[in-house]
Amino acid sequence: MKRLVPRSPLMLAGLMAAAGVAHLAAPKPFDAVVPRSLPGSPRFWTLASGAVELALAAGLAVPSTRRVSAQATALFFVGVFPANVKMAYDWRARPAPVRALAYGRLPLQVPLYLWARAAGRPTTG
Repeated sequence: MKRLVPRSPLMLAGLMAAAGVAHLAAPKPFDAVVPRSLPGSPRFWTLASGAVELALAAGLAVPSTRRVSAQATALFFVGVFPANVKMAYDWRARPAPVRALAYGRLPLQVPLYLWARAAGRPTTG
């Protein structure tokens, strides 16, 4: 069986923590990509996702909660995919480098999802 790098869950926790802090510290850019079909204000969803990202980061960092948190993180990546699609659609007329950033986020969700799934598996040695 393949040995997972022990830091991998902690690196994912760091990524989730950084994303959570970014959502809470500078919410305005994130508000713009919240699908308008969601009930409530975009700011609510931005702040809620930041809080969820911080909670997931904490869960990933603790070995006893890692498995469940990793599964929840994988589902989170699936859940935020519509916002990434909206961002790519909204940015379709922007300059090429900015468009590339928005389009690049779409396939990035796949390795993030797989990383989260792997982070919940026990290491073997």
